[in-house]
Amino acid sequence: MTISTTIIKNSYNGDGVEAVFPYNFKVLNEADIEVILRAADGTETVKTISTHYTVSGVGEATGGNVTFTSGNEPITGVANVILRRATNQTQTLDLVENDPFTADSVEGAFDRSIAIAQELQEAVDRSIKISRTNTMSSTEFTVDAANRANKVLAFDSVGELSIAQTLGDFKGNWSTATEFGERDIVKDSSNDNIYLCVIAHTSTGSTPISSNADVAKWALIVDAASAASASATATAKAAEASTSANEAEASATTASGHAGTADVAKNAAIAAKDVAVSSSNTATTQAGIATTKAGEADSSAISAAASAASAAASSGGGVVKVTTNDTNANVLQEQLLGGLGINLRVENAGGDEKLRIASDAIIYAIALG
Repeated sequence: MTISTTIIKNSYNGDGVEAVFPYNFKVLNEADIEVILRAADGTETVKTISTHYTVSGVGEATGGNVTFTSGNEPITGVANVILRRATNQTQTLDLVENDPFTADSVEGAFDRSIAIAQELQEAVDRSIKISRTNTMSSTEFTVDAANRANKVLAFDSVGELSIAQTLGDFKGNWSTATEFGERDIVKDSSNDNIYLCVIAHTSTGSTPISSNADVAKWALIVDAASAASASATATAKAAEASTSANEAEASATTASGHAGTADVAKNAAIAAKDVAVSSSNTATTQAGIATTKAGEADSSAISAAASAASAAASSGGGVVKVTTNDTNANVLQEQLLGGLGINLRVENAGGDEKLRIASDAIIYAIALG
């Protein structure tokens, strides 16, 4: 039976319950199934047939099942259960002179070759390689393990492999007339910047490297000058912020004091308002009383004038006595005496005379004898 698919592996998640996992590719022997459990941290564990699982469907084009034995079910936390075909890379067809040459034996040999080719292709697909349109002079290296230890695989200035390369060799402060190799690291003493040499050369000129003629042969990896400038700016801004904060605190204190003063003034104004309202109410009451008393005084004055007129009429000719025993009969004006706060005034003199009695005080009554 032919191999009609290029699939050579299947991936599942474990849950601690499921024990049967299908594979969808043809295997020639049950040992050609490789079972790998990959943990969440990337740790891979290869399981053993019969001990951890069994295989069914050997020789079937559509595959079969891998069944984990009791207690070996992939548990939750295992990122993947990988079922992968890994064909034994041997040639098992032995052709003997004049022996039967069956179709199954030939097809089995071809299937094995195709299976191995597919597995190699899958491995190549997982490899780092140069693209079909790219070139590299050589991907071989002869540096031994001892010299490769703790080194990095890199590319040189023309893009070729550089084996056993360090991340960089520190050469101290940059100096002129010095031979620098690729990945040498130097310090620019004029501004403390750190540079990595990208093109081997013998140095000329002077620092700073940023204005040196060979600046293109260096890569800036630590911009200490900018960092120092930024630090100075940050320090200045921090000082300004601190000053502003102090000013804000002082303003807040002043504002708090003004607020207290304003509260005192407000309370005083409220008290003054209350006093003014009370005084206004008192004045209104006193004005009412004064108005009432003035009305009473007007009434008394009118009564007094009427009494005076009656007395004048009774005595005849405007002559009046105070009592019947009065020895002096005279006109009304001469019989009335003014006093403190009481004034007598003749109105319409020579005509229909009137005697007005005026008082600075309130007169409740005038009694005529």
